[in-house]
Amino acid sequence: MACVAGCRCCTERRRQSSILYNILKSEERKEAAAGPPPPPPPPEEAPGPGCSCGSRRRVALRSPQVAGKAASAVLVKTLRFVKSVPCFQELPLDEQLVLVRSCWAALLVLGLAQERVHFETVETAEPSMLQRLLTGRRQEQQQPPPSSSPQLPSAGEIQAIKGFLAKCWSLDISTKEYAYLKGTVLFNPDLPGLQCVQYIQGLQREAQQALNEHVRLLHRGDQARFAKLNVVLSLLRSINANVIAELFFRPIIGTVNMDDMLLEMLCAKL
Repeated sequence: MACVAGCRCCTERRRQSSILYNILKSEERKEAAAGPPPPPPPPEEAPGPGCSCGSRRRVALRSPQVAGKAASAVLVKTLRFVKSVPCFQELPLDEQLVLVRSCWAALLVLGLAQERVHFETVETAEPSMLQRLLTGRRQEQQQPPPSSSPQLPSAGEIQAIKGFLAKCWSLDISTKEYAYLKGTVLFNPDLPGLQCVQYIQGLQREAQQALNEHVRLLHRGDQARFAKLNVVLSLLRSINANVIAELFFRPIIGTVNMDDMLLEMLCAKL
């Protein structure tokens, strides 16, 4: 009953069309009017070895509308996949929300890898340290300190995402393997606030066993493949959900409350 009541309440408050659907539709109209897209830009240069300052540089998407549209489409597709899992549907809405809110970014990055979404970033112009010190002192004297605002992702954070995508592409992960990986990520029994812990733990174990059996059946000559796929899961821990939201969604829809958006999408017919 909690699930039904929650969905009804969400439906009443929900706008007629989802933010993500508006993005997708508007971008489709723009693409149709603009014709074929320009050729991709040259690859970015990685920071030199031994230099940590390069990884702290702030970066932004080279084409935020294009990359944001692609990420939005993957998010919609990912939530559609999650909602299609019968075991997930049997959980109460509050349990579903706990699971999805904790792993939406990891599932999205897995989806970006599966859909082979490429994106490029550019370094943003930042004032020197001396300029920051001088302007900071001047602002302190003239006005109260501004409220904290989200920062652009750093080059190191973006490299972590791109490194993960490259790892997935190098393994040529199949559709079934992606599904089992997503199931392992989704059904995390260690999250606070869960009531159906043993049930969710069993689902995660089943996803891992299904992945292991699939690998043994189709990759008999590669005994290390299951371990390699588990390395992929471990790399997901370095992906920050706030970085994903700032990178892909903030440039096109402003400040994002992902909890509200996920609740809307769980209750919507995707």
